[in-house]
Amino acid sequence: MTNYARPAQDEYAPFYAGYVADVPEGDVLTLFQLQTDDMLTLLRPLPAARWRHRYAPEKWSVGEVLGHICDAERILSYRALRFARGDATELAGFDENIYVPPARFDDRAPASLLTDYVAVREATISLFRGLPPGSGVRRGVANGSEVSVRALLHILTGHERHHMRVLQERYL
Repeated sequence: MTNYARPAQDEYAPFYAGYVADVPEGDVLTLFQLQTDDMLTLLRPLPAARWRHRYAPEKWSVGEVLGHICDAERILSYRALRFARGDATELAGFDENIYVPPARFDDRAPASLLTDYVAVREATISLFRGLPPGSGVRRGVANGSEVSVRALLHILTGHERHHMRVLQERYL
């Protein structure tokens, strides 16, 4: 297993600084794994109707927030895989606001969204646990900015922490 120490500021775009800063010191991969239980504890008890709740017009529903977390995790973990394997191909960015509407997350049962979340999370954890030593510092370019593999894990962790807070403060 590789070491995923906190990345230096030159290992990610300034846009992600808040996510990285929000990750507590310590073993980020263990924290990332523990977040799974926190998210499930938060969302499993919600009645189905609450999954479509929006705290304001034009804001995502609870289901859309979880779907967005899964989409972002898939994309960022794919970037980590490519860069960890030494692929120097520049990767495109993505606009989460374009991804959510066609996904139709509100048409899915909450159990389906939770199952998807767990599957994505398990795959991401398996990827990062299985990378060889030294992979964390490898870098590539995505969305026009250089990013390291370990920064991607910190971004994923901070991204979910951000959305967990938003869910707790504005939705539940």
